[in-house]
Amino acid sequence: MAKKVTINKELCIGCGACTGICPNVFAIGDDGKAGVIGEADDDASIDEAAAGCPVGAIEAK
Repeated sequence: MAKKVTINKELCIGCGACTGICPNVFAIGDDGKAGVIGEADDDASIDEAAAGCPVGAIEAK
């Protein structure tokens, strides 16, 4: 089952770590912050992206 992924825009600093790990799920938007652009089909990569976020802005359930 795919995880539901959300990003706390107030915490996000737009570093791009998540886009490097899961470019099919995350992208940096016009606001300079990450956004979810696709479904989380690889739970291990989603968990890695969440763990790699330096400000803990990614939540995956």
